[in-house]
Amino acid sequence: MASIELKGVTKRFMVGGDEILALNDVDLSIESGEFIAIQGPSGSGKSTLLNIIGCIDQPTAGSIVLDGKDISKMNESQLTKVRLRKIGFIFQQFHLIPSLNAFENVELPMKEAGLSRAARRERCEELFELVDLSPRMKHFPSQLSGGEQQRVAIARALANDPILLLADEPTGELDSKNSDKIMDTLDGLNKDKGLTILLVTHDPGIAKVAHSRIAMQDGKIVKKKNKKA
Repeated sequence: MASIELKGVTKRFMVGGDEILALNDVDLSIESGEFIAIQGPSGSGKSTLLNIIGCIDQPTAGSIVLDGKDISKMNESQLTKVRLRKIGFIFQQFHLIPSLNAFENVELPMKEAGLSRAARRERCEELFELVDLSPRMKHFPSQLSGGEQQRVAIARALANDPILLLADEPTGELDSKNSDKIMDTLDGLNKDKGLTILLVTHDPGIAKVAHSRIAMQDGKIVKKKNKKA
């Protein structure tokens, strides 16, 4: 399982002629098996932090050690391998490929990782059973509800058995009933599988499912809440 250590992580963007300080000297230690909710107003740096931990972006300064390796020093080819094999992503927008059915969407990361056809089928069947969508495997995204599409997205995120799951507003497009289902699934993955999860959310009710919470403002971590007893 993943352990993560951030030291002095800073991220600057240039927008027009202006410099935006998205992350400002962030230190953060995440233990293996933690479930952490990251909260804060828009523009506070939540998604930037998630993208940098997830190897989608790189810091301007500082170091990020994931599973014993400093990913801040990796080139794009190395980062691609880390994303493919160690990290699962769930977004507010489901990002399913509309021309592929649910099974094919979940299978795609396994193809990229070089798994055999038999191994891919077995893993897909396990994952669709896990997210309670086995009867819907051959349906296309347009034939699925929002909640079902997000469960397919969770299955896809788990395809290559990642050590870290990153979820950016995963219930933002869902009603309360489907939000509860998604959070039950994530909670189960953490409790039953020991999966390390970082969740960005604006919803205090969603954040309560996590074991601990981090508040961000102006690119800094301003508050950490202790783990639940």
